Order: sequence, then C-alpha cells, then structure tokens
Amino acid sequence: MNKRTRIINDPSELVPLLQIFGSKRHKKVFDALLNLWMTKDELEETLGTDVAQSIKILKKSGLIESQWHMPEPGKTPQKEYHSSYSKVQTNFQCSVEDMSDIIMLTFKPYEEVKDVIEELENLVVEGNESMSSLTRALNKSPMYIRAVARRSDKLAVMGQRIKEVEDKE
Repeated sequence: MNKRTRIINDPSELVPLLQIFGSKRHKKVFDALLNLWMTKDELEETLGTDVAQSIKILKKSGLIESQWHMPEPGKTPQKEYHSSYSKVQTNFQCSVEDMSDIIMLTFKPYEEVKDVIEELENLVVEGNESMSSLTRALNKSPMYIRAVARRSDKLAVMGQRIKEVEDKE
C-alpha cells in the first residue's frame, strides 16, 4: 500500500523516530499497523505484549493516526490505529555537536536524562514556553531544547515554543 512520505526538516524530529525503530516492541507495533486498522486490544492480543507506551510514542511522533471503531450494538466504541507513513525524507543540516546531543538524548536510559527532561518540563509548566527564553534559562542550544522536549512525554514542540501535551487518552 502506497502511503504518504514523512518529511523531516528538523533534526530533533529524529529523537522519537530513533526511539521507535530502536525498540523491537515499538517497531512490531508500527509494522502491525502498516496495513491494518487495529484497536489497542487487538494489538496486544496479536503481539502478546502491552502496547500503550508504543501507541503513545507513535502518536506523538505522528506516525500513526486514530479513528473510532464502532462495535456491535451495546458495546463500547474503541479507538483503532493505523500507520500514517510508509516513507521518510530528511532535509536538514546541523552541527556534529547537535547531532551527538540528539543521539545521546535518544538512546540514553530515561534515568540518565531524567533531570534535564524534568527541568525543562518544570520551566514550561511555570509558563516559560519561548525557545529563546528556555535556551537562556538552561544555557543550551535550541536544538538541544527541542530534542529534550521530543524525548519528554509531557511536552510538544510547536515552532519556537514548547507546550505541555494534553493527554486525551
């Protein structure tokens, strides 16, 4: 099936992609959704594992879309998921230092980067959402700030702002 192409212009967008495809569990969930619409329960039954975290990271990175599945009368509707993209195209340039930060933030265990993620989350919760203000507060590059925000489950990059994610599920 020929789907859309995901165009990546910001190197920090690699953080969730590398997390997804660096994990066997996340990759299996993505692969299962390439050709079929499936609910969370169907995915867990097919794969034999909890898929909540995989769905969350795939959704945050924009690699899956969701819709409501209407079951037989009398049963509760459930969300079903399907992959949005089958190709990726990158178009960016960055310093080796920025790329090393992106790779480090992607692959280090959460416990090792937890402090910087929580510090950024706290600044954003307190109302400091501006990229220029956050770079001054943390004394880090904008690329580093965006990469940290993309690693966080609670933050989203919105242009030159970092916002709190509203968890609707």
